Amino acid sequence: QVQVVESGGGLVQAGGSLRLSCAASGRTFSSYTMAWFRQAPGKEREFVATITRSGEGTYYADSVKGRYTISRANAKNTVYLQMNSLKPEDTAVYYCAARPGSGYGGDRPYDYDYWGQGTQVTVSS
Repeated sequence: QVQVVESGGGLVQAGGSLRLSCAASGRTFSSYTMAWFRQAPGKEREFVATITRSGEGTYYADSVKGRYTISRANAKNTVYLQMNSLKPEDTAVYYCAARPGSGYGGDRPYDYDYWGQGTQVTVSS
């Protein structure tokens, strides 16, 4: 089992950048595929990006491809989401998620077993 805690959210102007962090507990972090999702008010939770256990494989939603970068530091039990060229439509609560196993983790919320409490990202126009 793993517990995850997000941080790094905040208010930023359009065109700006933020880096989110997700710190995980436990000694088996490298056994988990990690992902970021987001949920805007009145909308369903949507996939943002996922990264394989080793960090060699990354996958992105089309809406963030080329602007966001997911990475992980297994020695620090941490996964990151670097967000550049932010747009007002990126405003949402961002969630970190984990699932045990290798390979592509999936792009649906039910693909993941463990979730953080979320961190708010607000992009002003």
